[in-house]
Amino acid sequence: MVNWDRKYEDAGPGQLFGHGANSYVRFVKETYGASARNALCLADGDGRNGRWLAQAGLDVTAVDLSQVATDFAQNSDAESGVRVERICADLTDWEPPQDRTWDLVFVMYLQCEMEVRLRALGLGLAALASGGVIALEGFAQDQSKSSLEPTAQTAGPKDVSLLYSADMLEAEFSDAVVLEILAGRIRLDEGQKHQGLGHVIRFCARKT
Repeated sequence: MVNWDRKYEDAGPGQLFGHGANSYVRFVKETYGASARNALCLADGDGRNGRWLAQAGLDVTAVDLSQVATDFAQNSDAESGVRVERICADLTDWEPPQDRTWDLVFVMYLQCEMEVRLRALGLGLAALASGGVIALEGFAQDQSKSSLEPTAQTAGPKDVSLLYSADMLEAEFSDAVVLEILAGRIRLDEGQKHQGLGHVIRFCARKT
């Protein structure tokens, strides 16, 4: 298993994935979450997405496995003048309070074992308020195929078991209304880890 505490310690605040919010987080908030009051960010790392959502006026809860990343995030939140409820917890066993729901849920670049990813997606859907929206961005399975130009720099893992597919997401959200599902190559410029051309999937669904 990846030692994320060590990775964040070695890189420093905001260095692994950048300081600015992911562009798909911004798009989903502006396109599907104009009336949203709160958001849940699963695997928020050192806080860039949760912090941007809080700056946009939402009440934000963020969960991440790494205590180091969570500490970085809390310090950056304070420097930015926003408050985010940050929880350091493992998504293999974390459970949100049963009496709480969120209007938006984000699962951005959760790259880990399939069992954990599926559990996180299930938690996210269950935690949505009726009519709420869940959004995901991650590296897609085409990442490991030979269709990529051999000279192109590609970001993300090459192990297909760590990647996403449209079929997987559609199966997991069969009871929700899929708003969009897009897969293709984009050029990433997010810190040290997300650099260069990568094959990604973007998925958004609404809870009925």
